[in-house]
Amino acid sequence: MSVNGQTCPRLTSPTNGSTNVPVNTTITWNNVDGATGYIINIGTFSGGGDLISTQTGTNFYTPPLGLPDNTEIFVTITLFFFDQPDVVCQTESFFTEDITTAPNCTNLIRPSNGAVNINVGANISWNYAIGATGYFISVGTTSGSGDLINNLDVGNVLQYNPAIDLPPLTEIFVNLIPYNENGNQTSCSEESFITGTLAALPICSPLIYPVNGQTNVPLSPFIEWEASLGATGYKVYIGSSPFENDILDEGIFFTNSTFVLNFESNSLYFIRVIPFNDSGDALGCTQSSFSTILGCGPFFDIDTGELTTLNPDINFPDVVEVCLDQNSTIISSSDDADGYRWYAIDANGDEVLISEESQVSINESGNYIYEAFNFPDNENLDTECSSFKTFNVIATNGLITIDNVEVSQVSGGLEILINVSGNGNYEYSVISENGPFQDSNFFDNAPIDTRNIYVRNKNGCGKAEYRIRELNLDIFPRFFTPNADGFNDVWQYKPQSNHDFTIESIFIYNQYGKLIKQISPNGEGWNGTMNGELLPDSDYWYYAKDSNGKIYKGHFALRR
Repeated sequence: MSVNGQTCPRLTSPTNGSTNVPVNTTITWNNVDGATGYIINIGTFSGGGDLISTQTGTNFYTPPLGLPDNTEIFVTITLFFFDQPDVVCQTESFFTEDITTAPNCTNLIRPSNGAVNINVGANISWNYAIGATGYFISVGTTSGSGDLINNLDVGNVLQYNPAIDLPPLTEIFVNLIPYNENGNQTSCSEESFITGTLAALPICSPLIYPVNGQTNVPLSPFIEWEASLGATGYKVYIGSSPFENDILDEGIFFTNSTFVLNFESNSLYFIRVIPFNDSGDALGCTQSSFSTILGCGPFFDIDTGELTTLNPDINFPDVVEVCLDQNSTIISSSDDADGYRWYAIDANGDEVLISEESQVSINESGNYIYEAFNFPDNENLDTECSSFKTFNVIATNGLITIDNVEVSQVSGGLEILINVSGNGNYEYSVISENGPFQDSNFFDNAPIDTRNIYVRNKNGCGKAEYRIRELNLDIFPRFFTPNADGFNDVWQYKPQSNHDFTIESIFIYNQYGKLIKQISPNGEGWNGTMNGELLPDSDYWYYAKDSNGKIYKGHFALRR
């Protein structure tokens, strides 16, 4: 199943389609809340994993062996959820740089150069050399001899396990030579370490608690493992995926006594305990896993394919009004939740609990916090799943000032824009003082006979009424015919003697909103030209303002 929904991440570096990407790049992507981890497949064809197929608990991954040069690289991220189906996301790709030189030298990681008392059965590992596609290894008991392993091509790996144990109490010389298609590095220096005596390795220690596969483990468990005969200590590795030790990386403990870590809820964890002594680490110790108790989420909903949480959804405004002429205002929550809390934030910034009901009485302005919470259906988890909203309370005296009302005629009705001053939360009507009211101050198709505008405060702190005049559309002609026949050759405002206002400015626009002409209400008007050129037959728009601040908008036709 391939899912390209909103839960899927996208590559952030390198981005899809990038070119000349370094072969040692770290691949990153958007983090997805609620995902237990990610499976990353890297290949040389779409959807392939021929280069890498692994799991990670983080939203980044560095290929340990680098990437092939001069190649289109395809990356597919799969969301991994605990006890839920994986979600395979869309494949993206990028192009790597072209390496034209041999790689640089590398160096030993384990045993490190100069280390002593090394187990004779130790593996030899080294760092990645940028651009390398393979390595030659030589191992000898004297410098440059290669008497144990001589110039062996081990391929594109970063470790080698000698077929036989190394001689005890001996200095071992290792020479590593990286190579690629451009050749190999010939100037790499030897490194060496000294082996210890022959001795028995300890055996592995299985977990006592939590046992492998255990579920519903507390978030702060006591972790205990069996004592290993002959061990002088234990190396403990814990990760959120089988491939990364992001929780505890080689923690050293000298007894099998318990210790405590704080884990995340609803998560899968992987743990490995490796006993050690002077001869080295126990070999072949297996990894165990356990899962923690469920928390608040987010969880993957198998039915919807979306992420969900146990936190309640809250719908509460940023600003709430209280009326100065009332003793207090009751504010209620309409959210579905198991419980509620309301806090006032005092002058010191402290939160003061003022209600544990679904409503609260507030009588002064300031900043407040509203909390709604649910209880998870899990008797082993003593927690709440909460959602919070910070809001501001303002006090209003009910005064509403309607500054102006812009009215223009449209097909079948009027467009009305109401401009109001004040600090209130208002609603508007053009039908009646009893409504219906709307939140928007713009009406795009009000009745043609609208005369009254009504504005009121949503909390009942005040209301206002405004009466608009008739539009007097006859003062702005519906058309003109600039054909030089002496009739309607210009378009101009027509003042009326019974009007208590005068038009102060007129602007003319084409149907695309471009300003064509500004004319004086007392001038000759517009003759249908722009910069001396005749404009075509079409509809044009006017915008005018009178001495009382009223706005007039409409359109007219040019016909030749």
